[in-house]
Amino acid sequence: MLRAYCVEKGRLQKVDDGPVDIDMLHRSIWVDLIAPDDAERESVMRLYKQDIPESEEVEEIEASARYFKDEQGLHIHSLFLYNTEGRSRNVTVACTVTKDRLFTTRDVELPVFRLLRMRARHSAVDVSSPMDIMMNLIEIKVEHLADTLEDIYRELERVSHMVLEDEESQLEDAIDQLAALEDTNGKVRLCLMDTQRSLSFVLREVRSRPEVQEHCREIMRDIDSLLSHTTFLFDKVNFLMDAAQNFVNIEQAQIIKIFSIAAVVFLPPTLIASIYGMNFKFMPELELPWAYPVVLLLMVVAGISPYWYFKRKGWL
Repeated sequence: MLRAYCVEKGRLQKVDDGPVDIDMLHRSIWVDLIAPDDAERESVMRLYKQDIPESEEVEEIEASARYFKDEQGLHIHSLFLYNTEGRSRNVTVACTVTKDRLFTTRDVELPVFRLLRMRARHSAVDVSSPMDIMMNLIEIKVEHLADTLEDIYRELERVSHMVLEDEESQLEDAIDQLAALEDTNGKVRLCLMDTQRSLSFVLREVRSRPEVQEHCREIMRDIDSLLSHTTFLFDKVNFLMDAAQNFVNIEQAQIIKIFSIAAVVFLPPTLIASIYGMNFKFMPELELPWAYPVVLLLMVVAGISPYWYFKRKGWL
């Protein structure tokens, strides 16, 4: 899929949907390729003489391959967060900023791009250059990550109630939810750190544009505060995880305690019954008429005595 955007009266406007049109591409300031097919890739490369990276190149992890400058422009391969099948994931978006256009290549739809399209539809995106669009993308990405951290905190408050207050809750479910929240928080932190590196690269390359540099510094200050928040969330997740696991251990210890006490309580009666179950010929008590009730009474006393002792010690 290919989407193109142009600038009209200083506002970003989406070009009409439809097949790839040369006139559409000529007028565009931003060309957004989502899992492009061969025809779309060939059209863009032929018209702009612009290389469109393959998926393997987009996912390249070496720093030298993710941020660099060449004769075509600035190349930034940045991580973006999205949700699929109930789990958060990071995906790399390849951005190329040239003098006249911004090219973005990605494999999936992303909430940041949807939000930018919505704002553009309401004429709320002021741009004058491809770099302005890139900065808008980064700014919206940071806003989206901040919203995700707020969602994580709300979920942690709910899980905190499950672990610390709700006696009927299933702690195993709480542990599973905490593990998922920790995973999402880690992906948000990775995305923020990657955005920091992207902005540092932009700062070095746009020294002639002080307004862009100031915009970068403002976003980096926001990222610093969000990174501190991710640390706080990590600490809260670890605390709740430890608490949940300790409560599970306490419950298991109580069960083992009950079995242990039951074994001790029934051990003396079992011993007495075993003794009188022996098949010896000479056992004097066997001839006594009161032997049977006395032995029964002895077994009851032998069972009650350990229970009474444990109760007195406060072990029950």
